[in-house]
Amino acid sequence: MSGALPIQFDPASLIALNLIMACMMFGVSLSLRLEDFKRIALAPVAPLAGLLAQFLLLPLATCLFTWAFAIEPELALGMMLVAACPGGSFSNIMTWLGRGNVAVSVSMTAVSSLAATVMTPLNFAFYGWLNPHTRDYLTQISLEPGGILLLVLLVLAVPLVLGMTTGRKLPGLVARSEKPLRIISLLVFLGFVGIAFFNNVGLFIERFHSFFWLVVLHNLLALALGYGMGRLLKLPVTDRRAVTMEVGIQNSGLGLVILFTFFPEAGGMMLITAFWGVWHLVSGLTLSQIWARLPIPANDPMAKVHSTQVQQS
Repeated sequence: MSGALPIQFDPASLIALNLIMACMMFGVSLSLRLEDFKRIALAPVAPLAGLLAQFLLLPLATCLFTWAFAIEPELALGMMLVAACPGGSFSNIMTWLGRGNVAVSVSMTAVSSLAATVMTPLNFAFYGWLNPHTRDYLTQISLEPGGILLLVLLVLAVPLVLGMTTGRKLPGLVARSEKPLRIISLLVFLGFVGIAFFNNVGLFIERFHSFFWLVVLHNLLALALGYGMGRLLKLPVTDRRAVTMEVGIQNSGLGLVILFTFFPEAGGMMLITAFWGVWHLVSGLTLSQIWARLPIPANDPMAKVHSTQVQQS
């Protein structure tokens, strides 16, 4: 493949990455209930605003950005793949830390994870084809939307259903294991990314200047789209924070699973996706700490809840 970046990867690690992804989704789903989905039907404005920004505005804006600036095809496709992924599981934690509406965040994570089974392969294939700079490259890597669909079902939808079922039948397990599962999943995922970078440190240093600012700007774009959609629809401050985090914290782990399974030779795409997995945690934590120190307007529906939490702490 012309222009491909050689990246060292042990195919045996693919099984481990798939299991990590599935376990992360299972852990997040333990606390989900059918009521989280019903909540969107009863109060749909905030979740639907976030989902619109997540699956329509962000992929479209990413395509136009990479097209306008003629970003290198591999790097551009990496950005499009991240944009096509659903919200990351850690958006719920970031929302909670930033005193946002966690119910909205959880609802969006649940629905976006299910919607991603169709929207992720569809958006990646469509916008990769739409950009003339990436169209030929996309053809070279033999995109298989059906295979990606099956993979996303296995690592997102199946663990989500199993997690919800387990959480409903064993509520005590949720109370004991949810926090440890989140922490362990984060550490294992970061460890996996760290090992991948260590094995390719030469390539990482060589290309750092080309992907670092792309990831930073792309993440800023995602956060801005989420926040802008919230402002446009005049959502309460706590809902706006949840939408912002959901759009800005992408499930880059799913992107890595897709890459290692179908495009193991696409080193540029992996650099973008792997660094996203680290950077969005940095930006999310930073933003959540800023928000945590800002007052919530008294007319916000969640103001009393957060006031009670502050007094109890």
